[in-house]
Amino acid sequence: MTPPVDGFCNNYRMSQLPVVIQGGMGAAVSNWRLAQAVSKTGQLGVVSSVALDTILCRRLQDGDPGGHMRRGLAMFPYPEMAQRILDKHFKPKGRDKGAGYKLLPMLARENSREANELLVVANFVEVMLAREGHSNPVGINLMEKIQLPFLASLYGAMLGGISYVLMGAGIPLKVPGAIDAFAEGQAASYPLSVTGAQAEDDILMRFDPTEFFGQEAPKLKRPTFLAIISSNTLATTMLRRSNGRVDGFIIEGPTAGGHNAPPRGQMIYNERGECVYGERDVVDLAKIAQMGVPFWLAGGYGTAERVAEALELGAAGVQVGTAFAFCEESGMRDEYKNALIAKILKGEGEVFTDPRSSPTGFPFKAAQLEGTSSEPEVYARRKRICDIGILRESYRTPEGKIAYRCSAEPENVFVTKGGELVETEGRKCLCNCLLADIGMAQVLKDGSEEPGLVTTGDDLASVRHYLAGRSSYPATDVVKGLMAAAATAKIVPAAAESKETTVGATAS
Repeated sequence: MTPPVDGFCNNYRMSQLPVVIQGGMGAAVSNWRLAQAVSKTGQLGVVSSVALDTILCRRLQDGDPGGHMRRGLAMFPYPEMAQRILDKHFKPKGRDKGAGYKLLPMLARENSREANELLVVANFVEVMLAREGHSNPVGINLMEKIQLPFLASLYGAMLGGISYVLMGAGIPLKVPGAIDAFAEGQAASYPLSVTGAQAEDDILMRFDPTEFFGQEAPKLKRPTFLAIISSNTLATTMLRRSNGRVDGFIIEGPTAGGHNAPPRGQMIYNERGECVYGERDVVDLAKIAQMGVPFWLAGGYGTAERVAEALELGAAGVQVGTAFAFCEESGMRDEYKNALIAKILKGEGEVFTDPRSSPTGFPFKAAQLEGTSSEPEVYARRKRICDIGILRESYRTPEGKIAYRCSAEPENVFVTKGGELVETEGRKCLCNCLLADIGMAQVLKDGSEEPGLVTTGDDLASVRHYLAGRSSYPATDVVKGLMAAAATAKIVPAAAESKETTVGATAS
């Protein structure tokens, strides 16, 4: 088992580790503004890495309001790369009225030079902007299921000085090795999950910063790596089998927003059609604490009382998403944010954990909101298309090549690629939905726009704690509210914790 990092022990929480980690939500819901605001308080602000290449280009195509992208690009240490992106994507007056966004070529195991430049630069820019105006740590959230952009995105974030790397939605065993290689200025590789791959197939993705920049790559600060997990088994696996150091865990329960880990064992559904979590999905915190690395609890910890509870259970703190998703600095488009806040204030906010919507096969939480793909008629009306491809599945063709398919693409196309028709049922294009959620909806040929699909945690009601008669609130209010109980919470050493201490789902 990997030994704990120097100083990372159970008596080393309050002064040197963040108590509050802001969740890495959606595609730029957790944007640089939100991460900057949280990190300025001394807690950990986090940017989402999802689709940052597309987001950078769309911000530029919209005229770069405020000049923030151009300011970030000006910080990039290789100006010729930044200039190429500006020359191709920046529209000083924005898009023509009714015009759609220019699409990027889809990623592959071996990305083009242009694709890698966009990934490196976009992640660098987001991190650098989040780090402006303070010297506190900033984190980045990546998904193991989104593999094709991973290496270039990680390098860009590390080049930008990221302090924490958070990764879940899979088993990120090979992430520490890539972090260590880039920190030494060396090339890194990462195995691509390929359906049907055979032992002799080359499924490794590679990124060599020296080759990429045409000169010796600098050594970089090694960020702290936190694996997002949902079981004791996965925690043990990460510590025993990872190809480098795992610095801590974020233990995410099934009430957390976004993608949830599927229930263990036989799939059972409740009367609404949501998957039911049981005793096998409960995490034994006493066993986690004995592993010698810090951990944070996520999923329903958006109030001071829950923070105090987490600290008393031996956690270093909590990760909170939903309360930050609705604050003023988050990237969620105002139309959706305001409509959902109105529902929350009326006690009408509702979240559905959909076992079918995500092409990844993971359950996905969606707030029920008129005009979004949470409504069956909106979903049924949309013509299926896969034109971004972030969540595509890699598979081996009969000829031995690697190809890509998405269960949310047109059914006949998916079946032609060897997919099963049943896998297409209920699947939604989360790529376009998440971009629509932040005001970057693609304009279709008929002039309509792609609908959104807002993901939040089950604890929508926690947002009311921060409104206090207002219609909006800043991120700093969330941090102050969460930290209110931290100073007085009784921190229990791991050795004193009951073996019965657990966190997670209970059967319902």
